[in-house]
Amino acid sequence: MAEFTLYTQDNAPEESKSLMADSVAAFGMVPNLHAVMAEAPTLLKGYQVLHELFQKTSFNAEELTVVWQTINVEHECHYCVPAHSAIAASMKVDQGIVDALVNKTPLADEKLETLRETTLAMTRDRGVISDEQIEKFFSAGYGKQQLLEIIVGLSQKVMSNYTNHLADTPVDEPFKKFAK
Repeated sequence: MAEFTLYTQDNAPEESKSLMADSVAAFGMVPNLHAVMAEAPTLLKGYQVLHELFQKTSFNAEELTVVWQTINVEHECHYCVPAHSAIAASMKVDQGIVDALVNKTPLADEKLETLRETTLAMTRDRGVISDEQIEKFFSAGYGKQQLLEIIVGLSQKVMSNYTNHLADTPVDEPFKKFAK
């Protein structure tokens, strides 16, 4: 496996330095994921922009968590599952929702479970999902906007999950207590 550098604000490539400062402003630290991504400033910038944009979608905190964690768990991302469990806790998402997502058990809330199933279908089938799944999604109260917004979250998670697989990114200390 290739060894990746965990950059700091001091030794990051010049184009990544301001992005690293943005990470500190957003998280109070440079998460190890961002420290790895700094190697490729366009990747780090793209990830930061998609993270911000996904949070501006029509999804609430629970729904954001469902999309993020469904993808993280499906991709078996050792870093993002605990990181997004910590983010969910900071957003005051019910721990039962997080536990169900991490443990791959159905969500008690039918609408959220439909979002999980649709996100999982989109992830597994690369966006080619059945008319029945789309109809179930719409019947649950979601629309075309939310169907398309899942793609924003999926794009963000591909960037982070794949980076973490390549780099075997160490889980940050604040996220370790959320690791299973």
